Amino acid sequence: MTLTLHNTLTRKREPLEPVRPGHVGMYVCGPTVYDLAHIGNARPIVVFDVLYRLLKRLYPSVTYVRNITDVDDKINEASRRSGEPIEAITARTTKAFHEDIAALGALPPDVEPRATAHIAEMIALIEALIAGGNAYEAEGHVLFHVPSAPRYGALSGRNRDEMIAGARVDVAPYKRDPADFVLWKPSNETLPGWESPWGRGRPGWHIECSAMSRTYLGETLDIHGGGIDLVFPHHENEIAQSECACPGAPFARHWVHNGWLTVEGEKMSKSLGNFITIRDALAESPGEVIRLALLSTHYRKPMDWSPSGLERSRLNLDKFYNTLSLASAMTGRVHDTVDPEVEAALCDDLNTPKALTVLHRLARKVNETYDQTAPAQAAAALRGSGALLGLLQQDPEAWLRGDAQEGRVSDADIKALSDAEIETLKAARDAARAARDYAEADRIRDELKEQRVVLEDTPEGTKWRRA
Repeated sequence: MTLTLHNTLTRKREPLEPVRPGHVGMYVCGPTVYDLAHIGNARPIVVFDVLYRLLKRLYPSVTYVRNITDVDDKINEASRRSGEPIEAITARTTKAFHEDIAALGALPPDVEPRATAHIAEMIALIEALIAGGNAYEAEGHVLFHVPSAPRYGALSGRNRDEMIAGARVDVAPYKRDPADFVLWKPSNETLPGWESPWGRGRPGWHIECSAMSRTYLGETLDIHGGGIDLVFPHHENEIAQSECACPGAPFARHWVHNGWLTVEGEKMSKSLGNFITIRDALAESPGEVIRLALLSTHYRKPMDWSPSGLERSRLNLDKFYNTLSLASAMTGRVHDTVDPEVEAALCDDLNTPKALTVLHRLARKVNETYDQTAPAQAAAALRGSGALLGLLQQDPEAWLRGDAQEGRVSDADIKALSDAEIETLKAARDAARAARDYAEADRIRDELKEQRVVLEDTPEGTKWRRA
């Protein structure tokens, strides 16, 4: 099946045609590790995780590279404000990032390079740009000369005035052009620095990704991904410096960007009090609920984060897991498969909402069919298709009880009623129903509901789950 993706550079959907047949190389910009990642950062993590899973299904060989930016002025400023050593900040926040995205069900990339381990490659790339007349040294800085890149602006579609304003560049006296950007900057004794032909210093942000992607994926990438906020100036600058350093080699064949994320209609901001880290979100909802919420909107469209969206995702997951539990009780388990319509939806510009519609149809097929083969086959397709989306891989019974739903139930809630106590109350309700004492049965149901325990009466008996 052919994978078609919208290409930000050409502004149209195009079939993916790898540089090397049978192998796909994908580079996605990773975090700058100075603070906890927020839910806006979570969206590209989940989107490109689904794309990675799909690529691994379609191609015999895939190399997914996602970097860690561990040298940056934001990190330096965080250290200055807190007094915490830079190495401690980057180690702590990198660990937190890995924990948070693992809770979202994201697979680790094949390669996760750190900027500080690739300074030599950055210096070599800068030297090539200077030799080619695309960069120059000025007062301890090395800058890329934007007018030397004739295609500059093609990705973002901005005119020169918009680019200068959008880049928020300092018009320093040593710049030859106001749009020129820093490749290397000097470091004093209090800042991280490395020896270079231009003195002790550190790299600019943009050169880091060009050097790391080239090291692991070559001069031309099949896919370069990231959030829409990176199109300018970061990705525009990556194209300029990479293509000038390697004349004749396009930097990336396909540019893929996910849309903006807002919080209840407003841009996320600490000043507005709506800044939500992934860790904050995980304290309120299981990672799988967050993941489903992020996939419920097409990746290129703007997405609004809201409690109601999370609740819909939770209810849908309850429905899916209840279906899988029912199918298992009826027919047992068969080998998982991927529904062709789910694969087709994902191959059509990663249309996750359409793929989720197919999952709902598979669930209905299980619930509406009572012979011995159709439910098992539909459930196998539901599980296998869910796996392609990074969903529905937990034990259904554990999910429905709440055991697998970290963040959904607080410690206080769990301590209020143990599993054994819930089973005892459920048995008492069963006895009341058998004696036709429906008032008592309802009382027990209401008591459990107050403790955030939901009872579900099924043909196979009453089941419970934590709400």
